[in-house]
Amino acid sequence: MPLSGEAIRLMNYIDDVAVTLRRVLATVPTLSAEERLRIAEHLQHSRPNAEDVQAALAGK
Repeated sequence: MPLSGEAIRLMNYIDDVAVTLRRVLATVPTLSAEERLRIAEHLQHSRPNAEDVQAALAGK
């Protein structure tokens, strides 16, 4: 069954997020330990996150 335009659009959004995360990973070595900790905490508390989306897709 072919994908709908909406499903393709969502897959493109996911690809955009992956590109952003690669940029974040490329920058991590330039950060101080304090900056890394603050960004890690920010990422941990951001909502929705990848786990929330995965759960919604799995119907949980």
